[in-house]
Amino acid sequence: MKFRKLLSAAILFFAAFFVRGVEVVNAGHSGWNSRQLREIFRQELDKNRPDLIILMVGTNDNLNSYNLVPPEEFEKNLTAMALPASLHRFILQPWSLLSYMFMHAGFLHILFNMLWLYWFGSLFLYFFSGKHLRGLYVLGGICGGLFYMIAYNIFPYFSQTLPFSTLVGASASVLAIVAATAYREPNYRVQLFLFGAVRLKYLALIVIGTDLLFITSNNAGGHIAHLGGALAGLWFAASLSKGKDVTYWINWFLDGFASLFQKKTWKRKPKMKVHYGSDTSREKDYDYNARKKAQSDEVDRILEKLKKSGYESLTTEEKKSLFDASKR
Repeated sequence: MKFRKLLSAAILFFAAFFVRGVEVVNAGHSGWNSRQLREIFRQELDKNRPDLIILMVGTNDNLNSYNLVPPEEFEKNLTAMALPASLHRFILQPWSLLSYMFMHAGFLHILFNMLWLYWFGSLFLYFFSGKHLRGLYVLGGICGGLFYMIAYNIFPYFSQTLPFSTLVGASASVLAIVAATAYREPNYRVQLFLFGAVRLKYLALIVIGTDLLFITSNNAGGHIAHLGGALAGLWFAASLSKGKDVTYWINWFLDGFASLFQKKTWKRKPKMKVHYGSDTSREKDYDYNARKKAQSDEVDRILEKLKKSGYESLTTEEKKSLFDASKR
């Protein structure tokens, strides 16, 4: 009990310290096990409507003598969310290609992934939109997972571990965001503790090179997934520079799925009414269109300056205008 309280306090501390302006809700209940969590999880989602969920479960399954979960059921509840390397197991749980990127193997695993996501996600939003971030997170996770399964099923080196290997973690999704940002603005400098200012392109190369060096380590699956996520980020950034958004289909699906839970989707649409506009309304329309055109011209000017001189050449007002435009 004391350990769980300390762990919960540590999570809330790091979330409050590193993620400013975010409300943290601790929806955990003492004594829950994975079986109870599965039953009450939807109720908590409907109640709090969170943007980010940190899910930790498992301690009570073996310690709660009043409602003990058998080891077989405990393993089944958790592995059902992890991505298996075996294609035969994947056919039985295809949802794991999405669920695995929201699961983690431990506290430090999720902590460092979320720190990387916060730091590079904030930087990513200076150059891309929020929908791009959401779509690329999912695309990077999917590509990383597919890369992982393909490698394990093709290379004989993994044949002995293939039947029981699984993958969890957001690392592939985060690496996709890092690679896309580095491709978009390779000479942008970030301050690293003990190392000083480092260009994004060098940081991305170091991370990818590390994954290549340790591809035969105990965490080979994780490093392979990282490479798949990085390739997805490069694919996204390169395609977007040519006018093609490879995350469009993901955002289209997610928006459509989310609309199913909105009340206005199920409301009966009122009959169309025709209003004859007055001179005043036409004047308001003219002012609105003129203002939108001015904003569009300003964003185009800032983007052109960004392309020629880099992000550091922008003023504070220009950075704010670019950030506001990405939210619209």
